Amino acid sequence: MSTNQSLASQLLDEAALTLDELAHACGVEPDWVVQHVQAGVLGGNVEVEVTSWRFGSGDLGRARRLLQIEQDFDANEDVAALVVDLGDEIRRLMARLAALGAR
Repeated sequence: MSTNQSLASQLLDEAALTLDELAHACGVEPDWVVQHVQAGVLGGNVEVEVTSWRFGSGDLGRARRLLQIEQDFDANEDVAALVVDLGDEIRRLMARLAALGAR
C-alpha cells in the first residue's frame, strides 16, 4: 500500500488533515493547496491562520480530482472546479434516480 493510500485510509479514522498532510497526500506543494483554498475551489477557512486549516476526506477527494483535471487538460483551478462540481452533481442525480427507480 502506498503512503498516499495509507493516508487516505487513515483519514477514515481521523477527524482531519493539516495543510501539509493534504498536500503530501495529493503529491503537491502546500502552496497549491493554499492557492485553491484562496480561490474558493477547495475547503479551508481563509479567515483563520493557514496553520489552523483542517481538511476532511471530502476535501482530499476533491483536491485529487481538481489536480487530475488540471494535469490532464491543462486547466486552471476555476475550470477544474467547474468540471469537478458537474461530475459531483451528475453522481448525485444518478443516485437519486436510482433511488427513485427502486421504489
